[in-house]
Amino acid sequence: MRKKLVKCGGIVFGDGNIHVQSMLKAPPEDIQANVRQASRLAEAGCAAVRVAVPEKKDAALIFALKKSVKVPIIADIHNDYKTALEAVGAGADKIRINPGNIGGADRVKKIASACKAAGIPIRAGVNSGSLKSGGDAVQSALESIRLLERFDFDDIVVSVKSSSVQKTVADYRKLAELCPYPLHVGVTESGTARIGLIKSAIGIGSLLCDNIGDTIRVSLTAEPEREVEAAYDILKAAGIRRSGAFRAPSVEVVSCPACGRTRIDVAFLARQTEELTRGLGKDIKIAVMGCAVNGPGECGGADFGITGGDGEGLIYKNGKIVGKVTESELLPALMEEIKGWQN
Repeated sequence: MRKKLVKCGGIVFGDGNIHVQSMLKAPPEDIQANVRQASRLAEAGCAAVRVAVPEKKDAALIFALKKSVKVPIIADIHNDYKTALEAVGAGADKIRINPGNIGGADRVKKIASACKAAGIPIRAGVNSGSLKSGGDAVQSALESIRLLERFDFDDIVVSVKSSSVQKTVADYRKLAELCPYPLHVGVTESGTARIGLIKSAIGIGSLLCDNIGDTIRVSLTAEPEREVEAAYDILKAAGIRRSGAFRAPSVEVVSCPACGRTRIDVAFLARQTEELTRGLGKDIKIAVMGCAVNGPGECGGADFGITGGDGEGLIYKNGKIVGKVTESELLPALMEEIKGWQN
């Protein structure tokens, strides 16, 4: 199904890129804390920043964010349509509503009219937690789409998030067959940093591998920068290295789990390689392997690599062996090769 292109500030949903989002977590009245968070997210490569706007007065935060960061600002609205109108007037680049809790078709029409006049999109966001018991998220999303279309509005992004990984994947697969609009993908209320990342990786990663999803948000009970970092890790694991104009370059370290064949401290080498190449500022794949069984193949497909032997190992660059050194020299030799390439 051909995907409609939906513009949001300087990015376009449905253009083939996967745009990473996150959400601010400071109280809306603490404008400076929100501005600082948004700035950190932009520096981390976040393509769009969403902020909760609980009341009309909180739309002042939209003004401050628009002045401070260059990424699109999305206003997250629940219950009060007048707050949505205030956010549009404050310069929001996109409005997120759940049409089911905004208070009737006439209010949805007012939001759609304001967004159309401002030239900004609406995300029709359905969460399992906001559905009545037994409610169908996909049908609710389709009803929301039809309601917006009835008001001659079609700059729409759609989501059907659930805290259940299985339900999230099933609903998005179904929706992707029925919906021409870009999909905002995520597992909602996924949990703390550890379990939340696992659930998000399974849910979002499964959908990305099915070529489903145009923008993603990893929802973690953690600092928002962790969400962006997790999102890029998921994109890397799914084999997606390009994800929009605001994407931060990333380092992918492939390492073996070690076994009885391993004669070097591959766990230490992998951890140190990740630490020393963090924030390198380039797309790069590094393989850290413990022995000659899978090592040559993995290193052959990486930009740089280490293959361990008995207290020694080989250094690879662009799939070719460029040196053989003792175990204590492996990490310095690898970093020297990377440094030379970087320069």
